[in-house]
Amino acid sequence: MTAGLLLALAALALVDSTSFGTLGIPVFLLLASGRGQVSRLLIYLGTVAGFYFLVGVGLMLGLSTLVDNFGEALHSQAAQWVQLGAGAGLFALSYRFDPKRREKPGKPELRFEPRLGGPGAMVLLGLTAGLLEVATMVPYLAAIGMMTTLDLPVGQWVPLLGAYVLVMVLPPLALLALRGLAGGWLEPRLERLRAWMVKHSASTVSWTLAIVGIWLALDAASRLFST
Repeated sequence: MTAGLLLALAALALVDSTSFGTLGIPVFLLLASGRGQVSRLLIYLGTVAGFYFLVGVGLMLGLSTLVDNFGEALHSQAAQWVQLGAGAGLFALSYRFDPKRREKPGKPELRFEPRLGGPGAMVLLGLTAGLLEVATMVPYLAAIGMMTTLDLPVGQWVPLLGAYVLVMVLPPLALLALRGLAGGWLEPRLERLRAWMVKHSASTVSWTLAIVGIWLALDAASRLFST
């Protein structure tokens, strides 16, 4: 284990910390009215971090091996046609959320804002956010790929995964601490950030669906039509 590896993993974790699930939703929770703001945020972040950690452990322990064992079926022509259709479907679905496309026929713009609730609702929200971001957790997959390539022992990659997810949720925890120290100064800035994210939430969903759809379709097409 080298300092270069640790710095690379920390940089990837910080990139992961800027996603809607790890920064956007926590800002909503920070600005929520009523009691239990801190506990809701901590439960949510704990769920997201735990989800990422378990996914990482699963990948490191052999989900990739399981995929390799079924590689022939997954790379069959039928599977590639299914992937191509799924990619095209996601790309088409992205237009449903595109604000500009909805504006032309006069449809109202879609906006997404998390609903608040008790501990169970926060756990469900965290799991939902994690599942929705599985297809786009490129930095995390890159980090796991680096550790797999180096063939690190369990005693090293387990704490590295734990440190990764901890760094990933540090920014919202820092905002929570800063709000406690300088709430009057930070509150209006967080409110502006929240309003901006609500305004652009549909566009973010649209772009995410489009990017994932294009990637799936191009990957399948390259396998189906390659000579």
